[in-house]
Amino acid sequence: MNQPAPTGLTRTGGWLSTVQRGAILGLVTAATTSLAPILVHAQGATRTISSQPGNPYGEWRYWGGDLSSTRWSPVDQVTAANFSDLEVAWVWRGDNFGPSLDGLMRSTPIFADGILYTVAGQRRQVVAIDPVTGETLWTYREPNTQRWEDSPRQNYGRGVAYGEIDGRGVIYLVTPGFFLHALDAKTGRPLEGFGGKIPIEGFPETGVIDMLATLGYPYDVEAGIDPTRGAITTSSPPLVVNGVLIVGNSAHQGGGNQTRIENVRGDVQAFDARTGKHLWSFHTLPQAGEFGNDTWENDAWKWSGNINVWAPLSADPERNLVYLPTDAPTNDYFGGFRPGANLFGSSLVALDLRTGERRWHFQMIHHDIWDWDLPVPPILVDLQVDGRTVPAVVQASKQTFIYAFNRETGEPIWPIVERPVPAGNVPGEWYSPTQPFPTRPAPVELQGLSENDLMDFTPELRARALQNIEGIKLGPIFTPYVQQGNEEGFRAAAQCPSATGGTNIPGGPVMDPESGILYVQSRKICSGGVLAPGSLRDDGSEGVAPGSTVVDYAAGGGGGFGSVEGLPIFKPPYGRITAIDMNTGEHLWWIPNGDTPDRIANNPLLSGIDVPNTGFQGDATVLVTRSLLMFAEGRGGRALWYGVDKRTGERVGSVEIPAPVTTAPMTFLHDGKQYIVLPVAGDGIPGSLVALRLR
Repeated sequence: MNQPAPTGLTRTGGWLSTVQRGAILGLVTAATTSLAPILVHAQGATRTISSQPGNPYGEWRYWGGDLSSTRWSPVDQVTAANFSDLEVAWVWRGDNFGPSLDGLMRSTPIFADGILYTVAGQRRQVVAIDPVTGETLWTYREPNTQRWEDSPRQNYGRGVAYGEIDGRGVIYLVTPGFFLHALDAKTGRPLEGFGGKIPIEGFPETGVIDMLATLGYPYDVEAGIDPTRGAITTSSPPLVVNGVLIVGNSAHQGGGNQTRIENVRGDVQAFDARTGKHLWSFHTLPQAGEFGNDTWENDAWKWSGNINVWAPLSADPERNLVYLPTDAPTNDYFGGFRPGANLFGSSLVALDLRTGERRWHFQMIHHDIWDWDLPVPPILVDLQVDGRTVPAVVQASKQTFIYAFNRETGEPIWPIVERPVPAGNVPGEWYSPTQPFPTRPAPVELQGLSENDLMDFTPELRARALQNIEGIKLGPIFTPYVQQGNEEGFRAAAQCPSATGGTNIPGGPVMDPESGILYVQSRKICSGGVLAPGSLRDDGSEGVAPGSTVVDYAAGGGGGFGSVEGLPIFKPPYGRITAIDMNTGEHLWWIPNGDTPDRIANNPLLSGIDVPNTGFQGDATVLVTRSLLMFAEGRGGRALWYGVDKRTGERVGSVEIPAPVTTAPMTFLHDGKQYIVLPVAGDGIPGSLVALRLR
C-alpha cells in the first residue's frame, strides 16, 4: 500500500496512567488439551481457535512459538493454583560450547518431535538437547572462516529453524559467516541433496548454501565481501513455511558505531527447503525501476545499504504471505547523504511467499535518523473489530506505538495519520516534515520529554532533575538530534524513548489469540541526541568500519543527562507490561514489569520516602499460555519467574531461578508434562538454559 496522505489531527485515545483492574470482556480460559478446535467467544462473536499455526499441540517449532509469532501456547498445566510448585528440572550450560562475547544467552530454543534445539557461543554451535534431562544429544559447528572472524554479530544467534521433508525433521541454521546449513534433526548430519560443496576446507560435501553467492555483490568465498563496500551477517533464524526458507540478515551493530555511508543492502532471500535452490530475492532498498526507488535522492540507492530484516519473521501460510519488519538505512543517526523518505527503511513489508513480490507495505518512520528500527516480529491474529472478523497483523515498535493492519490488504485497522514533526538544523540533513501516528491503541510508554515528566519524589529531587536537563533540547517524539557546538547552546536533544527503549527484542510482545489481547513489555529510557563530525569518530583508516566514505556527522555522545545519582530523571514506572484489547484498541491494564530494584529502593536520596513499585528499567521477557501470563524482569534483573492473572494483571506468585532471564522464554509439553525453558545469564552462570516443571 502507499503511505496515507497527510491529514489533520484525529483523536488518539486516552493514556492510562494508573493500573486498571477488571475482567477482560470475552476472555474464556479453556481447559481442553486436545487437538480439537476451541470455540472462543469474543466481542459477542464466536470464533474458532486451533492449535498454534505450524505446530502440533504442545510443541514450539518457531522462535515466536508459531508462524504467527504470538509467543502463546495452549498448554495449560501450569496455573495460578500451582505456579509456586514450579522447580528447576535441569540447567544446560552454554559456556561448555565456547565463550560468548558478553556471557549472555540470546537464543530461544525450539521444541519439535521430542527434542530441544538451540545455538550457543560465538561460533553459533547447534545443540540438540534431551527435554527431560538436559543432556546434550548432538552438536554441529561450522568450520572456521575469515568471514566468521570478521562478523560483527558472532554472539547474536537467536536460534534455529525446523522443517519437515517427507516426514523427516530438518534443522536450518544461519551463521555469522552468512552460510545456511540444513541438518538431520535426529542426528545432526548435513542434509543430503541440500545445497552443495563449499570450497573451504572442513565444510561438508552437502547440506550448506553460501548466501553471498546470490546476494549480488562480488565476494571471496573465504573472506567475504570487500569491507570497503560493506558487511552483512545474520542473527535471527530463518522461517520455514510451505516448503520455502525465508532468510533475513543483520549488519554491524548500531548505537552510533556506524561511521561510513556505504554498506550492503539487507536483501531478503528465499530458498527451496528441500534442495536449497535460490527462489527469489527482495530488495529492501529498491533498485532502478523498482517501486520506492524514487524515495532515494542523490542516487544514494546505488551505494547506501542496511535496511536489514534482523528481527524474526512471521507468515500466513493460507494467504502465502511473509511479513518483514525492517530497520533503518545506513547510518543510524545522520542521513543527509540519502535525502528522501528511504523506502523500505523502518517499514513492515508483506511479500508473496512464492514470488517475493511486494503485496503491500507501511513505513513507520520516513527517513529514520533515530535508530528506531522494528526490533520484534509482527504478530498475526484474527480480531473481532466492530462486529466483523479482521485478519490482522500487529507490529510493536521501539517508539512505543502499536500498529495494526489488515494483514491481507495492508489497510490500517484504525486511522494512522501524518502529523507535522519538528525539523532540525544539522547542516546537510534532510528532515521529513511529517511522520505517521497511529490513532489507536495509545502509546504504551513515554514519548518525548517535558518538564512534567520529571521525577517529583520531593521538591529537592525535582529541582535536581530540572538542573540535570539544563542545556537539553526537550520536545515531542521525533525531535531530531542537535549538532555539537550548535548556536542555540544545546548539549543534546532528549531522545525518548532511546534506541534501546520502548519495546525491544529481548522480550517483545505476546498475543493471546483466544481473546485478542496483546501483552506488551516496554522500557522507559531516554538518551541524549548529539551529532559530531564523523572525522572525530573515524579517521578514515581502512578496517575501522565497513564502507569507505566517512559520514559528515555521527553520534557524538549522550549529552550527560538521564539520571541523578542513580535515579532516572523521569517519573516511574521505569518498565511495564501493558494489556491491550486489540479488538477495540483499548488499554485494559498495566503493571510494573517486576519490583523496585535495590539500587532505587536503597538510594540515599529516597531515604524515608514511601516509593511505590517502580518496575525494572529493563526488557521483561514475557510468555503467555491458555492459563497464565508469565514473565521475568530481564537482563540484569532479579532471578525470579513471575506468574500473573492475564485477565486482571494480578500477580499470582513468583519462583526463584538460578540467574536472570536474558531473552524470550518458551514452553512445551513432553510425556504429559509442561516445561518452561528460560535463557539465563548472571549470578555466576554464563549464558545457559534453565528448564522448569511442576513438582
